[in-house]
Amino acid sequence: MKATERREQILSYLQHQTAPVSASALARQFSVSRQIIVGDVALLRAGGATISATPRGYLLAQRQSGLLRQVACLHTGDQMEDELNLCVDQGCSVLDVIVEHPVYGQLVGQLQLHSRYDVQQFVQRVKQESAHSLSELTDGIHLHTLRCPSEDAYQRVCKALNEAGYLLKEEE
Repeated sequence: MKATERREQILSYLQHQTAPVSASALARQFSVSRQIIVGDVALLRAGGATISATPRGYLLAQRQSGLLRQVACLHTGDQMEDELNLCVDQGCSVLDVIVEHPVYGQLVGQLQLHSRYDVQQFVQRVKQESAHSLSELTDGIHLHTLRCPSEDAYQRVCKALNEAGYLLKEEE
């Protein structure tokens, strides 16, 4: 199979997936190395494909319903799982985490967390890889983009985060 054909098939494969697909799984599917898949995805993105790299794999951007909202949060690394669970428990998806780095500017980490199971898997992977959260770069201050089914769900998230002390507040 030629590389261009493989990339077309990768794109087609991702279009039919509802959950992220890892580079390793795609490598097995197409009988190539993981690094070949990483390069193929980079070329597909450069060609205009809207493929997100999430902690659980690649996901093709699809039109989804719901409201997009952002929340500004502040907490320690030990409180990350609780914060994320508060968001998904209210029916919202945590799409990303955003921090403002003094050298690199805005850094965005794709999360795509939709349930407690997703949060659990993400936190477990962070621990397995001994990774640091992006918010550690900014002393715990960060944003999350949420996809909420309604304004009411967004307000519930804000209330839950505020009650837990995670919602960043304006100085008075």
